[in-house]
Amino acid sequence: MLGIQQSIQKSLQEGLQHLFSIDAQEIVLQETKKEFEGTFTFVVFPFTKQASKAPAQIAQLLGEYMLANNLKIKAFQVVQGFLNLSLQDDVWVEILNGINQDAHPFTLADKKEKVLIEYSSPNTNKPLHLGHLRNNFLGFSVSQILDAAGYEVIKTNLVNDRGIHICKSMLAYQLFGNGETPESSGLKGDHLVGKYYVAFDKAYKVEIETLVQQGIDPEEAKKQAPILLKAQDMLLAWEQNEPSVIALWEQMNTWVFDGFAKSYAQMGVSFDKIYRESNTYLLGKKLVDEGLAQGVFFRKDDGSVWIDLTEEGLDEKLVLRRDGTSVYITQDMGTAQLKYEDFGAKRSVYVVGNEQDYHFEVLFHILKKLNKPFSEGNYHLSYGMVDLPSGKMKSREGTVVDADDLMAEMVNTAQSRTLELGKIEGFSTEEAIALFNQLGLGALKYFLLKVDPKKRMLFNPEESIDFQGNTGPFIQYTHARICSLTRKAASMGINIKISAGKSYELAESEQELIFLLGNYKSKIQEAAAQFAPSVIAQYTYDLAKQFNKFYNELSILNEENVDSRNIRLNLASLTGETIKASLALLGIVAPERM
Repeated sequence: MLGIQQSIQKSLQEGLQHLFSIDAQEIVLQETKKEFEGTFTFVVFPFTKQASKAPAQIAQLLGEYMLANNLKIKAFQVVQGFLNLSLQDDVWVEILNGINQDAHPFTLADKKEKVLIEYSSPNTNKPLHLGHLRNNFLGFSVSQILDAAGYEVIKTNLVNDRGIHICKSMLAYQLFGNGETPESSGLKGDHLVGKYYVAFDKAYKVEIETLVQQGIDPEEAKKQAPILLKAQDMLLAWEQNEPSVIALWEQMNTWVFDGFAKSYAQMGVSFDKIYRESNTYLLGKKLVDEGLAQGVFFRKDDGSVWIDLTEEGLDEKLVLRRDGTSVYITQDMGTAQLKYEDFGAKRSVYVVGNEQDYHFEVLFHILKKLNKPFSEGNYHLSYGMVDLPSGKMKSREGTVVDADDLMAEMVNTAQSRTLELGKIEGFSTEEAIALFNQLGLGALKYFLLKVDPKKRMLFNPEESIDFQGNTGPFIQYTHARICSLTRKAASMGINIKISAGKSYELAESEQELIFLLGNYKSKIQEAAAQFAPSVIAQYTYDLAKQFNKFYNELSILNEENVDSRNIRLNLASLTGETIKASLALLGIVAPERM
């Protein structure tokens, strides 16, 4: 398809030069809107001044030129200042043959460039929740898209396993746990630790209320609550490697990591390397010393270390506390350095929610001021929060939508919907369970990925599992329908081939399907450039929707004209393969039977 576009763009440049002596350096083609005839649209309004003619006149003259000078053009239509161009039937067959002959139809050329994607980034004081699902699905999908676009992708996960919030769970377990374990409680390890994070908050609030009743100011009471002071002492003991604190920390972290591993397996996401902040914060401190020596940072009278970013339109930012303990930015500096030492990637994408926009703006400025070789290639893939009809989630109050529970609910809903529709006839128990998982997770992933990452979104479980409309199950069902069609063709002994050197008159729905198939690689390019799985999601839905239109309008297996039948079967087969490849970029499995 790209070659066709380039041919048309070149002819339009020549036409503008020949007719109006206009040297157009760049020609932009748009897809023609559905309500008009044509495949590509060229907007002529920018050339009215140079051509000294009305837009419709320019479009008419250019259309006549194209018809006479480019054999790929079948007809043109002028709509005010828009020139719509229709392609010859043999051009569509040329595009189709090009797709069939492409040795690598679903990947772009090797870019010979590494890109590091950091996503998930959980805390070891609580289980994963709905927001983490959007993060993990985004990170994994962007990794798949960049890989298809020709980059060498390294997937990393930075786990926040140290800090005051971790100590809160540890202290609460120490105070209230009575030796409870995942085995004795029947809870996944991350759920057990999260239980004590909530327990800390409850005890903390009680202590605050007690202090307020004693006449202490509420804000001061928050700072003086004994349980918080104990947690702060525990953090200092941790940094000083106090054996009993380290032993408790290691035990609880082991429980959490075991729980995370099970959640990641259910999500279908993976990592090439998992970093822990407990292993990176000391390297961050070294970078603070390096920055102090370079004059990048400065020390205040109380001993704390800062950076002044007022000239960059920001403010002063703390990089090391007065007691020598690190903050998040310190750890991120160390992790950035370590990732570069490990992989040598000069481009790094951080998949983190938009509440951290300021944090990453500061981090990237710091890395530039430290003259790090990887400082120019950093990108914060900032995404909006996920809301539910019931409202915002709060981890410390135990009101989050747990990721494990939501995934299980989606699979159960997929099961009940599928059984209602009778779509598992002839399935074994194992095959049925696999299908319910594919549909439930496919519905969840697609719903969270089809929205532009930057937008805050409302997740509606009921809407996501529908087998009609812009949903994962609708696309999955379309793929299964195509697989059924091609299996039937194979059982009939039909060899799907397009006869070379023949002319074909193609129906509009066939042309539209070929156009979409021919656009696959440009969509990968677009999605990779924008770090936007939503581009692939929309494309896949458009492709599935167009296939169903084609399927309903035209006879396929019963078509008497062998050439027409074979072209349609070939189109169906290519569409199935493309849907499968597209869904894989979103981390979604395409079932072959439903």
